[in-house]
Amino acid sequence: MTVFFKTLRNHWKKTTAGICLMTWGGHWLYGKHWISAVSDQADVLFLLGHPFTLASDFAVSGLGPGWFSSRSDNLLRRAACQEAQVFGSQLIPPNAQVKKATVFLNPAACKGKARTLFEKNAAPILHLSGMDVTIVKTDYEGQAKKLLELLENTDVIIVAGGDGTLQEVITGVLRRADELPLVSTQIFLPNLKATFSKIPIGFIPLGQTSSLSQTLFAESGNKVQHITDATLAIVKGETVPLDVLQIKGEKEQPVFALTGLRWGSFRDAGVSVSKYWYLGPLKTKVAHFFSTLKEWPQTHQASLTYTGPAERPPSGAEETPPRPSLYRRILRRLASYWVQPQDAPQEMSPEVWKEVQLSTLELSIMTRNSQLDLASKEDFMNICMEPNTVSKGDFITIGSKKVRDPKVRADGTECLQASRCTLLLPEGTGGSFSIDSEEYEAMPVQVKLLPRKLQFFCDPRKREQLLQSMAQ
Repeated sequence: MTVFFKTLRNHWKKTTAGICLMTWGGHWLYGKHWISAVSDQADVLFLLGHPFTLASDFAVSGLGPGWFSSRSDNLLRRAACQEAQVFGSQLIPPNAQVKKATVFLNPAACKGKARTLFEKNAAPILHLSGMDVTIVKTDYEGQAKKLLELLENTDVIIVAGGDGTLQEVITGVLRRADELPLVSTQIFLPNLKATFSKIPIGFIPLGQTSSLSQTLFAESGNKVQHITDATLAIVKGETVPLDVLQIKGEKEQPVFALTGLRWGSFRDAGVSVSKYWYLGPLKTKVAHFFSTLKEWPQTHQASLTYTGPAERPPSGAEETPPRPSLYRRILRRLASYWVQPQDAPQEMSPEVWKEVQLSTLELSIMTRNSQLDLASKEDFMNICMEPNTVSKGDFITIGSKKVRDPKVRADGTECLQASRCTLLLPEGTGGSFSIDSEEYEAMPVQVKLLPRKLQFFCDPRKREQLLQSMAQ
């Protein structure tokens, strides 16, 4: 025994490598055997009429807490596929058509892992759901916008990627000719209606930043479960309306956002965090520390004009009656010649615009999608101006929290509620905006709230929570 330990000590490098190799091999063999054994047990339970739907079902089935671990990914996929197959097995009427779903997949999301994540966790569920699925893989930035201009017919739009891919798709949808018709089109076709904005949109979070996930889906620490839950939400068909921001520069076409616009020092420091990747968990604080060395205090000056919240119309007010027949339209036009002219309607009071001169550490113009309020009687976006009196220490502390949760605010932050606003920057202002985590050159912009513009698929549990909050 002494000789054995002496040999290990004299060859410590080989010993260390051997122990690591044996540990990894044992872990792999154990996981493979564990998955096989538990999968067989799952098959038995499924044949007995106990299909799995959620992680809580695993614990109820008596398989022990070890079920819901990293090794249960295959079981989560199987459970989701079994649930999707129930929908795919439903009969449809003879005169009904199969739903067409168009998926916009960004393979470059999540550092190139998005394609694998989609094919392993989402694609099987979509194909088993009974929908006619078409997968479009984007090759370069901005391609989704162009493809949506050519898209002719689909019942469901699915975005598989991160915040950038999602923003591209909604911008492509809302830039279409049937959404933003030209003046000539409005003259000759006055009854042209927006069509693509009525198509429900599904979001499968595959990117590094997926800000909308917390709004649409239940929280999950397991990546596979998060993706399968998001895909099943599309299959189940529950939707919620989300606000959209239309952001238009002086010359550019409008950009559309679901989260909002950020301009300021916290944003700039957050973007530089990835440069210090080699510092591990310290990279966020280091990025904000170096930001304080450039200039202090850091102020961003601008002029902001805005108008207050808009009253939310009652539900169903947007629905318009069907167009009357040609015969009725002719009679109505003829009758208008013999009817005595009525008094001119009273002019509505003009909108009140207010102007604010900004000197702020950071300006953010955000939707309320992160905290949906379906019972609200007003529609507005939040304009928040953080004070430029923040100390360097607080800047580092608050900035580190903002990287994880952009809703964190410094003490003394002033917030306004507006339905429209115009942001004017001093001449020569540099820097960049973040619009839904995507970088754009800072410039004067007009921001308009489009309330409840798009319908997004959401987890039924999330929708139930929203409805319960309305009832309270």
